[in-house]
Order: sequence, then structure tokens, then C-alpha cells
Amino acid sequence: MTRGAVQVVHEFELEPADNVRLAGLCGPLDENLKLVEARLGVQIRRRGNVFRVSGAEAGAAENVLRELYDRGVGDEGATPGEVHLTLREREQDTGSSDRPLHPEVSGDEEARGEGASLRVPRGTIRARGRNQREYVRNILTRDLTFGIGPAGTGKTYLAVACAVEALHADRVRRIVLVRPAVEAGERLGFLPGDLTQKVDPYLRPMYDALYEMMGFDKVARFIERNVIEVAPLAFMRGRSLNDAFVILDEAQNTTIEQMKMFLTRIGFGSKAVVTGDVTQTDLPTGKISGLRHVIDVVRGVEGVAFTFFDSQDVVRHPLVQRIVQAYEARGGDAGRGER
Repeated sequence: MTRGAVQVVHEFELEPADNVRLAGLCGPLDENLKLVEARLGVQIRRRGNVFRVSGAEAGAAENVLRELYDRGVGDEGATPGEVHLTLREREQDTGSSDRPLHPEVSGDEEARGEGASLRVPRGTIRARGRNQREYVRNILTRDLTFGIGPAGTGKTYLAVACAVEALHADRVRRIVLVRPAVEAGERLGFLPGDLTQKVDPYLRPMYDALYEMMGFDKVARFIERNVIEVAPLAFMRGRSLNDAFVILDEAQNTTIEQMKMFLTRIGFGSKAVVTGDVTQTDLPTGKISGLRHVIDVVRGVEGVAFTFFDSQDVVRHPLVQRIVQAYEARGGDAGRGER
């Protein structure tokens, strides 16, 4: 490594030398390397498995390239999305370890909260960044967890991952997916089909996550056997959910009364996760969001945890982060739309 007045140069080898993994790291026409160059303001040159990186962020670029290379398996190359997520994680505080959240030798839930990965049937889900790791730790160690923040921060996805892992580890007997059906002021009655078919469009993000983690056929079988249950929030009244992992999504669209009703459904052996974005409500004018209200009501209650995400935690396309930041800069409501 050579340091100049304005430039840092890192030269290093990626080992073991493997042409397939190198091709996967670089991407078609070196598009992954170009993405790292653009994001970190560096220049990358390589000959075989020897890399030369120059620029003020050369050290960060080397770390990113090494991490992506170490993760390479067989002929599976890194996608631009994976490169983006790795870069985002490096931009945040990465002070915690990558040990699995569930050490085989320990059943202690506190010990399970030290790492950054969740095992699901179709692979491993990694929590990225300080807030995502805190969020997963809270879910594992508390009975009720709130994940609050803008679109694209992984709130729902990680909640579903925790639910799937808990189900396959036999820590719960079923997964219950709940969502208030008040999109754009519409009501369930206008939709065709039975109850599940009416609610399906509102729960699509959670379905997509389940399909990715478990496979379509397995999810369909679990829904048929009621191991995975979907329900609009209005149909939760009077129930008590035991041995279940319950996820209330889009909770900003609950009223104060609905939120209280949902929270009092939690039974023995159950966990509940509530997700939402208080800047995107579809409630009628004059109605106070139950999610906004509950922050002050139950904060500090034993067994309850909050994780607050912001634009720096967005893990979707880089444009999503810039859009969220633009709305935050205006200080106004982000309006209606895709979460």
C-alpha cells in the first residue's frame, strides 16, 4: 500500500485463485467493479486475481471486493443488488459480528441476538447494518417488537424471515399474517372471492417473502393446513393467539382502537412484530394512526422493543434511498403509494 498526498493505492490478491469466482465477482463486462468504482470514487484495475485499487476509499473498496469474493459459491456470481447491499452495509456501522443468530450449542435467546443471519429452508437471510441487526435481536429476545421506518428498510422481510425460522425450529406452531385493509379508503366488500382471496392483495409483500424463503408449494400446503394464516385486522377481535408468530404489517393504517385490540390478542408462547411507516397513512382525515399513538403508550413497557429505521437503512435500489431522503428533506408526509 502506498499513500500519497491525495491518493491511496491498495494492491492485493484474492485467494484462492478461481476464474469462475472472479468472473462472478466482476460481473458481465465488469459491471460490478464499475458499480464499486462509482459508489466509492475509486479506480479498479486487475490482472487475474491481482487487484489494484486507487482512491481515497481504496481500503473500503478492498474490503467490499474481498467480502463479495469470499461469499462466491460455484458459478453463482454477485448481482448488482448484492453489490449495492454490501456497499450500503459498509457505509453503516458494522461493529457486530457475523456469527449466526442461533448458535447450535445454546438455547439462550440473548446469545442468539449477537449475529447477523437467519436460517430459512431456502438459504440464509443476513441482517445488514446496525438497525437491522438490532431489529432482529429485538424480535428474538422480546415478545413484542415494533419496526418503524420508511419503505425499503427490510422491516417486513426480516419479520417474515424470523417467523419462518421460528416455525421450522418448532418454537411456534403457526404464522399469522395480519394487515389493515384500508388501502386508499377502499373496503374488502368490493373485492371478489372468499375472505382469503379478498385479503391476498394486501398481504402480497409478505407472500412474496414467504415464497422466496420456503418455496411456493410449501407455502401453499401450510396455508391449506392453516399453519400459515392470513387475516384482515378487523377479523382479529375476540381471538387469543397462542404459540404463534404474528406479524401486523402496514400498522400505520390502524386506528388507536384497532392497535389496542391487536396487542391484546397476544397469547402464551407467541411473538408479535408490528411494522409500519408513520409518514404513509391511508386513514380518513382526522383519524389518528394507532402506530403513531402506541409509540408513546407502550414505550418502556417490559418485553416491548422498538427499532426506528431511516433513509440510511434503505436496502432497495439506490434511487429509493434518494427518494426517501428527498421527502425527509421536505419534512412532509410521503403520501400514499407502494411500501
